[in-house]
Amino acid sequence: MIIRHVPKHYDELDAVLRALADPTRRAVVERLAKSPAVVSELAAPFSMALPSLMQHLRVLENAGVVTSQKHGRVRTVILRPGALDVLHRWLGEQRTPQNTKPTGSVST
Repeated sequence: MIIRHVPKHYDELDAVLRALADPTRRAVVERLAKSPAVVSELAAPFSMALPSLMQHLRVLENAGVVTSQKHGRVRTVILRPGALDVLHRWLGEQRTPQNTKPTGSVST
């Protein structure tokens, strides 16, 4: 049996990666990186029914990438500050040191 230590932040990382695996959700995140937006504004560029976009927003919210607030009949969505930090942290851990060459690399 192989047992490996999985750091606690891997659950959060997995959720963020799953949420960002869909191109619609990535486009929503890219839009929200500029400023908060109401759902109807987020839905405008997509040719899908509003309930379908709401499902995408739910996935992003469940992964902790976005948050939303409802004022009357208007729901505003924002990119959660620090939401992608877990991704940056993980990518930083995967970097190869500058002074070592990867094995099996081909020089040109």
